[in-house]
Amino acid sequence: MKVTIVGAGAVGASCAEYIAIKNFASEVVLLDIKEGVAEGKAMDLMQCASLNGFDTRITGSTNDYSKTADSDIVVITSGIPRKPGMTREELIGINAGIVKTVAGSLLEHSPGAIVIVVSNPMDTMTYLVHKITGLPRNRIIGMGGALDSARFKFRLAEALGAPISDVDGMVIGGHSDKGMVPLTRHATRNSVKVSEFLSEERLNQVAEETKVGGATLTKLLGTSAWYAPGAAVSGLVQAIACDQKKLFPCSAMLQGEYGLSDLCIGVPVILGRGGIEEIVNIDLDDAEMAKMQESAAGVSKTNGLLEF
Repeated sequence: MKVTIVGAGAVGASCAEYIAIKNFASEVVLLDIKEGVAEGKAMDLMQCASLNGFDTRITGSTNDYSKTADSDIVVITSGIPRKPGMTREELIGINAGIVKTVAGSLLEHSPGAIVIVVSNPMDTMTYLVHKITGLPRNRIIGMGGALDSARFKFRLAEALGAPISDVDGMVIGGHSDKGMVPLTRHATRNSVKVSEFLSEERLNQVAEETKVGGATLTKLLGTSAWYAPGAAVSGLVQAIACDQKKLFPCSAMLQGEYGLSDLCIGVPVILGRGGIEEIVNIDLDDAEMAKMQESAAGVSKTNGLLEF
């Protein structure tokens, strides 16, 4: 199993580290446009192998896509990260050009690969990859919902004073501060609805903290977060590589599901060796559906800024 990660910045390097530590891939290729960065980070990570007990081979390359040939899964993290006060949508101009170039170069050398998009604005970049490649929709996946749901579970556990292993919850909708739809009604603590433990007011607070989770970290760090995004990507990659049939919320191209079409947005999917093997339709109440429609309108507006 060969995995390529384009962008050897903090997010890309974290992806490579977590994938290697899980020891399910034979090879991880890190690629970056900046001379020596991917090679240096690959070497640094390989010097962890004996200490962390993994046999995955990590190699680095400066913009040589031939080194990525025959990858099974490719991950696009490249692009400029957010700075404090920036929205994900403000990144569209620069990142769209980068993602176009990267996707084309990757698929030239690995035409059968499954593509995972991390670059922001993530739903729109996932849509862009669909439009420029024409790949079947099962082979293009946007990462955002997996990360947003991890942040939701962190906030739920914090509010409950519970171990995070007790908590389950999901975020659907767009990967943006205003577009996320944390499903508080469906969230559970060891199979018991969290509404049995938390007031509606506290649950609303948890939802709002989740929606601004990325912005909160950007303000604290001065740039986008990397540990949780890297872990989220590694979870998706492992589910595909190991054919786990795991359910994750991911940005997928919809063709009528949830009443939406020609749009990539976060919905629950089953991930296996074929990529997105099923889009799961869950029962949304009127309020949740209204939020989903509002989120979709925001994603569509951002998509309208694209130039093909």
